[in-house]
Amino acid sequence: MAKKKQKKRSIWVHEILKKRKIEGEYATLCKQLEDHEDKFFKYFRMTKFQFDVLFLKIKDKITKQNTPFRESIPPKEKLAVCLRFLATGDSYQTISFSFRLGHSTVQSIVLEVCEAIISNMKEETMPTPKKEDWERIANEFWEIWNFPNCIGALDGKHVVIEAPPNSGSLYFNYKKTFSIVLLALVDAQYRFIAVDIGAYGKNSDGGILSHSNMGKALEKNKMNIPSDRELPGTNEKLPYVIIGDEAFPLKNYLLRPYPSPQIYEDEQKKVFNERLSRARKVVEDAFGQITAKFRIYCRRLKALPQNADKIVMTTCILHNFIKKDGPETQNHELPLNSTSLPSHIRSFPRQGGSAQKRAFEYRDKYKTFFCSPAGQLHWK
Repeated sequence: MAKKKQKKRSIWVHEILKKRKIEGEYATLCKQLEDHEDKFFKYFRMTKFQFDVLFLKIKDKITKQNTPFRESIPPKEKLAVCLRFLATGDSYQTISFSFRLGHSTVQSIVLEVCEAIISNMKEETMPTPKKEDWERIANEFWEIWNFPNCIGALDGKHVVIEAPPNSGSLYFNYKKTFSIVLLALVDAQYRFIAVDIGAYGKNSDGGILSHSNMGKALEKNKMNIPSDRELPGTNEKLPYVIIGDEAFPLKNYLLRPYPSPQIYEDEQKKVFNERLSRARKVVEDAFGQITAKFRIYCRRLKALPQNADKIVMTTCILHNFIKKDGPETQNHELPLNSTSLPSHIRSFPRQGGSAQKRAFEYRDKYKTFFCSPAGQLHWK
């Protein structure tokens, strides 16, 4: 009995020393990263100050109590594990070797930290816009992208995941992969205003919008959007609108481009499509920025759909959090050079579907404004 007790005690002491050694190595790594700000940013995709602010916001949610048998994983190390996973796209196995943690432990840490970030920071980074917020966004779209009364650009992004068990073809998309859809409304500064995450990859962007809470709120006018406002330099009053591509239907509150066959016959319609595409690309750029920042989007996400939703939502929140103190967006674009398709290539015709007559009138009025002296660009 004495030998067994002595053996257990020696194993216990060995585990304590091993734990202290690991914590020492982790502290050394953090110190090295703190000494080199560029390395810290490359490792966690944020500055040291932003890391500390984020840690203070979620510290209480991810801190566990120590016991006489084992010490809990430090909360700062948990945050580092999660950010390492999101920023590099490394597998759970690779990160478990780097931090000397179990494979399942790393997975549970990532989900725990993601839930803490969502619960503590969603309202701060993506609050429900008020009337003054919509007006500010519309002013930014006009000043930066020269599109009046625009309160956001809308588009969807497919996030590739492993085929969920017993899901059939629900998540199988037109790109021949399994995915969930991130439907995002983005402002002029590449920040996410509202997102809808988790729709089946087989669904179209327009169908996802109509069944989402955001789409239903827009349809019922429950998003605090202000009343009609005059276009700059004119007496023409038009409603605030969201801009999207051909995948979305034409609505009173949602503008889409004119069908391709029509722009060959009408130069004004071509100008409208160019201006809309120029402003709408902010949502494409936002997707590009979040993909470059969080390399988790560059690989197939090994997670169940409900866990993938949390991971994607966390990246959207962190994207807004990081950009909050970043430099303002400036428009350094070159003039647009309109190009037409060769005569032997023609796109399939797209029609407005069941759009209301008023929606067509609103689009025509925007078209007329862009071709008028008040709406023309100085370099056109």
